[in-house]
Amino acid sequence: MMLVRGPHPTMSNYRRADVKGGTYFFTVVTFRRRTFLCDEHVRTALRQAIDTTRVTHPFRIDGWVLLPDHLHCMWTLPPDDAAFGVRWSMIKRAVTQQCADTLHRQELMSASMQKRNESTLWQRRFWEHQIQNERDYARHLDYIHYNPVKHGHARTAGQWPWSTFHRYVAAGIYPANWAAASAEQDGDYGEP
Repeated sequence: MMLVRGPHPTMSNYRRADVKGGTYFFTVVTFRRRTFLCDEHVRTALRQAIDTTRVTHPFRIDGWVLLPDHLHCMWTLPPDDAAFGVRWSMIKRAVTQQCADTLHRQELMSASMQKRNESTLWQRRFWEHQIQNERDYARHLDYIHYNPVKHGHARTAGQWPWSTFHRYVAAGIYPANWAAASAEQDGDYGEP
């Protein structure tokens, strides 16, 4: 049996998208899928972190859903900018600083996490996908809004309060009772 040494063969070639002005879909997950993202103080911290980040690193929020242990969103960056990683770093750091007193769990810290001075709020990375065209945009927007139904948190997208779905209903894009059973066609959209 031959052992492969070094980095994982598929991850060594992985490159994040870096299209300036691109639209991106993201999945961000809590550490060990802990369920705290919908808690009021975390929602407030997240909202403040996003607002603060957008002052110096603007982006348009095209879609968003917040679930207890993960979130999905879609952003469009300014025409001269592709630095979504900087934005996520700022957002995650700010939420961690505001919520660490109540959510950080020292007993969950690995040696690697301690060495990197990380917290137990977030998984280290996030998943991103660059939106390719209008169909891809619509599919990911449907997926975002369908996610609370998929995970059993609501029977229709409109029943879930922490989503941009309500903004799209007000604009006449979705009907209020939309559940989008067909949205879950193929692909996992970055969900583990």
